[in-house]
Amino acid sequence: MKPYWAVVQARFRMLLQYRAAALAGLVTQLFWGLLRVMFFDAFYRSSSAPQPMTYPETVTYLWLIQALLLILPWSLDTEVRNMIRSGTVAYELARPTDLYWFWFSRSLAMRTAPVILRATPMFLIAGLFFGLQPPASPLTALAALVALLGAVLLGCAITTLTTISLLWTIAGDGTARLLGTASMIFSGSVVPLPFFPDWAQTALNLLPFRGLMDTPFRLYIGHLPPQQALPAIAHQLAWTCALVLLGRAILGRGLRRLAVQGG
Repeated sequence: MKPYWAVVQARFRMLLQYRAAALAGLVTQLFWGLLRVMFFDAFYRSSSAPQPMTYPETVTYLWLIQALLLILPWSLDTEVRNMIRSGTVAYELARPTDLYWFWFSRSLAMRTAPVILRATPMFLIAGLFFGLQPPASPLTALAALVALLGAVLLGCAITTLTTISLLWTIAGDGTARLLGTASMIFSGSVVPLPFFPDWAQTALNLLPFRGLMDTPFRLYIGHLPPQQALPAIAHQLAWTCALVLLGRAILGRGLRRLAVQGG
């Protein structure tokens, strides 16, 4: 455990240095957040039908998306991708660590450090000026925090599985984009999942992607009551364990057939 924690710490400190990129991302996400809030404001004003979420809940949900967008596994570790393409991934095999957990640790830092840089000012600005509400209660805040940790682990498992798939592809962009797009749509980051039609809810409940955003966000706003927190978090952890086991199995198969050419 100690070597992997050292990897997380080193990568985390390195990624915290990209403050200019974080500032640019903050401005971009504020802009898109305002646009999305205006879209939903027009939607609520133009419809008298009952909606699955109240307008304040929806606004808070939208700002949580903008603040925590980088949790989504829509991008891969560029350094690892280049290693696989160039063949220098062979050096990774010489490390006295398990390759899966080494890549998972790098992903964990990548899914947390940039999020902290952007989310902290986003919560402050959106909370003061743009309608982001505090958690419904201390209990929902605690449940949302635990679910957010589960979302990070689930995102890392999906990212690591996508990284492993690069061993079988020339570029790897296709798999990354497909999983990234699926994660965005089915996690609720494009349209909050309660707004999806009833016939889609069963599939959305079974897929792992709702655990990336919808679960912690709905716990935060109180749309999911605290008594539903344990089943929701168990859903996250079950999918995380399944994807970790799948990733390790595929990586083991890939390493047995790995051939590196050049030098």
